[in-house]
Amino acid sequence: MAADSPGIGRRRAGSRIARGVVLCGLLAGCAPVLPDFPALGTPEITRIYSRPPPGSDPSQCWGKEVQPAVVETVTAQILMQPAEVHTDGRVTQPAIYKTETRQKIIRERRELWFRVPCAEEMTPAFIASLQRALAARGLYSGSISGEMSARTRRAVRAYQAPQGLDSGILSLAAARQLGLAELDIAPEG
Repeated sequence: MAADSPGIGRRRAGSRIARGVVLCGLLAGCAPVLPDFPALGTPEITRIYSRPPPGSDPSQCWGKEVQPAVVETVTAQILMQPAEVHTDGRVTQPAIYKTETRQKIIRERRELWFRVPCAEEMTPAFIASLQRALAARGLYSGSISGEMSARTRRAVRAYQAPQGLDSGILSLAAARQLGLAELDIAPEG
């Protein structure tokens, strides 16, 4: 077995992560999503789900964006005993301080479920139309390949982020805004 093989020796972190994402897709019953490896601290969806979140219509497809909590470590010096100062100004005993370190949550962890076009709708023709729509808005400059590449996901993220969904997975709402998906018209009751 070669040293670069997955089972032994050196491993590349990217291929290990990619295998984990695809394995997640296979084991969890969700459609595998190829990783885009965003910068650290950048929110990204965890996966596309074929099962809906609890209490939702099971005939719809869903994505889930997870933003981790932002935690700050705060260090403070707490005066335990003040300094003893002689009348002539000499310090006879210095002050005693205790260093206290604690963690403070700046922003809570956030999970956001959103509807996405189902896998059968994400055909090469659909993705090519998505690429053309994003290119027309100046967000995509790659070739019209019909493949959901990392460049395409970055353009989707650039389109959706100003609307409050910082994700590279196309939401159904964005697909509708781009004219790529049918509108949900509820029957009048």
